[in-house]
Amino acid sequence: MLKKDNLKLGLVLGFIAPVAGLFGYYLVRFRLFSLKDFFEVLMAQKSLLTAIISISLMANALVFTFYINRRKDKTAKGVFVATCIYALISLFIKWFA
Repeated sequence: MLKKDNLKLGLVLGFIAPVAGLFGYYLVRFRLFSLKDFFEVLMAQKSLLTAIISISLMANALVFTFYINRRKDKTAKGVFVATCIYALISLFIKWFA
């Protein structure tokens, strides 16, 4: 699966990696809170939400770098598109929500 080179795989990985990054951040910094409390705090403090989204996008940077180094350009393009979508959502939440 990781040897494939297609846009759909990149999009899927690009949308899953930040979620994994978010839960990783939760386990490192907020493990004393329940998952429900963690998400309630995120919804109440929009600046914290955008900061954590930015940090969780670092997981996409790792996936993107992995595929670029292996010359799987279509997959890397999918990861990049997903990253851009996440970034736009983060900016929308910060400015309008």
